[in-house]
Amino acid sequence: MAEAVKRGSYDPYRNVRYAYDGSAARVLEGEESLKSRPRVRPRQRAMVRPKVEARPAGKVSPFAVVGFAAVAVMAVLILMSFVTLSTVSGEVVALDTQMSQLKDEEATLLARYELAYDLGAIENAVTADGSMGRPQAGQIIYVDMTEPDSVVLYSAGAEGPAGFLDALEETIANTLAYFRGEGS
Repeated sequence: MAEAVKRGSYDPYRNVRYAYDGSAARVLEGEESLKSRPRVRPRQRAMVRPKVEARPAGKVSPFAVVGFAAVAVMAVLILMSFVTLSTVSGEVVALDTQMSQLKDEEATLLARYELAYDLGAIENAVTADGSMGRPQAGQIIYVDMTEPDSVVLYSAGAEGPAGFLDALEETIANTLAYFRGEGS
């Protein structure tokens, strides 16, 4: 490299020139390959479209007509059901409002009913004439519920195959009596 510098043939940008092979490097080097070339328009081909014959109109299928009619009928029925549903929904809301008003009225009437009868006055009136008295110690009965509960099942019918046949006969007789209107 030192000898190249002495001779004056050293090019510090030599590696860069080889690395760049793009248009900017060629313009800087003055290559003639980039000189303007005459532009040539490409030939335009005329489009040739194939001639296609149109298909004649076909007949309308009766199944298609029936199908469209069925779809139309179903659409009308769905609309009518939506109208009915909205009407019923409005009635339910009205009845719910009426129900809440009636519950409020019931609570008011029950309060009035309880106030109408003064139990203290009734007790004083009944005990004053002697028709009712306070219970005495001998009149009070205590029930002992400490023992466990038990159930005893008494069977009035026969057991075994004879009991089964009797039960079946009784069931059939009850069923026939029900349908005859004899009811129990």
